[in-house]
Formats: sequence, structure tokens, C-alpha cells
Amino acid sequence: MPGSQPWWCSRRDRTLSGVAAYVIVDVDSTDEARAARYRERSGPSVERHGGRFLVRGGAIHVLEGSWDPARLVVIEFCSMAAAQRWYESDDYAEARRAREGAGEWRMVAVQGVD
Repeated sequence: MPGSQPWWCSRRDRTLSGVAAYVIVDVDSTDEARAARYRERSGPSVERHGGRFLVRGGAIHVLEGSWDPARLVVIEFCSMAAAQRWYESDDYAEARRAREGAGEWRMVAVQGVD
């Protein structure tokens, strides 16, 4: 069921929240070398913090409106708290430093439905 706890969630996160959270990232990269260094660090960071990539780039087909992102990423976490812990972690801070000057990353976290 969409939004319900993924099977791989920790016992701690299962008791804190009944629904998953999703980090959605709209990426406009202007320096591919720096963006690649960021990806090398961010992927393992996501995994260490219990997240998993649902979308990481890939073809985009605009269905409605004028939003036409160059690259989208969607990451699933067990809870909003887990997503926040990842974002505030030391290893993800290192990844963010690696991407400085690489373009613009617009990022939101949204809670799934129960």
C-alpha cells in the first residue's frame, strides 16, 4: 500500500510513524564533475540512513503545466523523522559540500498517505 511502512524500515521507525516519507529533488546541474562527486557521496549516505532511491534521473514526460525539470530524484524513507535525520547527518553534509557550485538543488520532504 502506498505510504505504508516499507518492509526494510527499522523497528524504531515503525513505531514512530505509520507512514513513509519521500524526499523529492529537482536538480539543475551546471557542473557535471561536481555533481558526480555529490552523487558518489549522497547515494551511500542515503543507504546508510535507511533510504532507498525510487527515482534517480531517468526520462521525464511532462503531463501538465510548465514544470520541466532536467533531473528528478525521489527517495523513500520510513518516516519524516528518518528523512530529517539523513538530511541533517554529517555524511550528507559532506555530500552537500561536494556539490557546492554544481548548480541548484530544490528539495522537499513529503509525508506519504496511510
